[in-house]
Amino acid sequence: MKKKLITLAVSAVLLSACNDDTQTVEVIKEVEKEVIKEVAPTPVTSVKNVILMIGDGMGAQQVGLLEEYARRAPNSTYNTRGNQTALSKLADAGHMGLSLNAPHGANGMLVTDSACSATQLATGLAAGSEMIGLDEQGNIVETILEKAKKAGKATGLVSDTRITHATPAAFAAHQPHRSMEPEIAEQLVNTGMVDVLLSGGARVFIPSDIKTDEADQKVLADLGMPASVYKKSKRSDDRNIVLEAKEQYGYALAFDKAQLLASDTDKLLGLFANSGMDDGIAYKACQASNSCTQPSLKEMTVKALDILSKDEDGFFLMIEGGQIDWAGHANDAGWMLNELLKFDEAVAAVHDWVKDRNDTLVVVTADHETGSFGFSYSRKNLPEAQTLSGDGMQGADYKPNFNFGALSHLDKLYNQTGTFFDMMNAANADWDFAATTPEDWMNAVNQYSQYKINIDQAAEIGEREVNDYFVADHKYQSADIVPRFSDFKEFYVYADEDHAAKVGRALAADQNVVWGTGTHTAAPVPVYAVGPEGVTKQFSTMQHHVEISQKMMTAFGFAE
Repeated sequence: MKKKLITLAVSAVLLSACNDDTQTVEVIKEVEKEVIKEVAPTPVTSVKNVILMIGDGMGAQQVGLLEEYARRAPNSTYNTRGNQTALSKLADAGHMGLSLNAPHGANGMLVTDSACSATQLATGLAAGSEMIGLDEQGNIVETILEKAKKAGKATGLVSDTRITHATPAAFAAHQPHRSMEPEIAEQLVNTGMVDVLLSGGARVFIPSDIKTDEADQKVLADLGMPASVYKKSKRSDDRNIVLEAKEQYGYALAFDKAQLLASDTDKLLGLFANSGMDDGIAYKACQASNSCTQPSLKEMTVKALDILSKDEDGFFLMIEGGQIDWAGHANDAGWMLNELLKFDEAVAAVHDWVKDRNDTLVVVTADHETGSFGFSYSRKNLPEAQTLSGDGMQGADYKPNFNFGALSHLDKLYNQTGTFFDMMNAANADWDFAATTPEDWMNAVNQYSQYKINIDQAAEIGEREVNDYFVADHKYQSADIVPRFSDFKEFYVYADEDHAAKVGRALAADQNVVWGTGTHTAAPVPVYAVGPEGVTKQFSTMQHHVEISQKMMTAFGFAE
């Protein structure tokens, strides 16, 4: 159509043109510009809805694990779906980039934590380590969620960790430290900024005396909260934030999958676990037996979309797959793969919701990479020679010098039946690892893993030493005795929890897996952006998380 219009216009000019060839050419160029301007569609540069999905700890290495499993695992669960992840569908439909994520600004550092990273994604400003919703100087700053609410949009936060955990908290709370979860719980509920809150973390919403006070237990039971959710409190007072949410702030409540799916409301607080929600391996198991009582990350995502999309002014929704990070801290590749699969399910739900729309921006990224994970080749289990039929072999056998890793590892990692923390619980239910024997460790690991260890490897898992970095009153470094690491021990900072990473060390050679740390790295993380081309193309670059936030705000029309 455009070419026809240009041809007709040019013909008209030629028919009426004077003998001056130069003047004729200039007239033709001007006509072409006007015709193209007339028929070219106006690019869409703003949206009504923004959906931000954060795979906590999901660096490029973790995405590689997911994609290798989906595309090449002999028994991949994606075999009936064309071996394509939802993440790769987003890549096909939109733009990809990378993002730096370290604490930005004058007081910047090299490596981030989730509180800082999420705050930078939420505010578009430099932030400091472990602070929630504050700039690098400690000032309260408005987040994209709060701006969206003030603009009349609906808002939501979804996570499979705790709703007061660092990543969701950074979008709707303002606290000097991420550990202030009781205060964060109060802010999430009483500010009126968040319409939908779905996650675990009930322990900071319930009274401190919940274990002994039968009256409080009855109140929660009458609200529909099961004992498994209210079993323990982390508050220091007797406030019942769940009851306040319902009676003072108008939230409907949900505490299990059935209650969530049956809910029909515009304002919902869902707390589905006392602390973190079920891990990806437990979720896989209950799916197989059709016995899940907690909603999945996908189901929480779908419910949030159903509720928020009722608002004609649009919405902002942040969805976190938070236990990818937890598995990375534990150096647990099997658990991590199952968390990536759980997150990709939620991505698939968002992709299905958005694929035929032109009013929504979807951004999928990570707050940081965790564990410095990777597959690697080794000198253990060297391959045997094979005879190949190719005419270039010239009679030589095919025999690589190193073990480059079999595809069967992908299935074995998927088939792990418990996390490394499950193994630790099996080794000693009280976590009294000073009293745990090598036999205890060996039996615990071999119970859950398709990779088996011997008694010598088990003994190494249990080795402990005096803490060279003892600090009195520190949450972790006040431990006198800690797991013994022969390398990079400074980067295993979580005291007894790091026996999980010792399990990872014991299994690593057989898995063709390496880990560099029990904390985070400064690696750039992937960015996927789907939506109108005029909005998403700017994400196809190397950027920083503060810029991602600024681009989302610009798409909403919030830029100053």
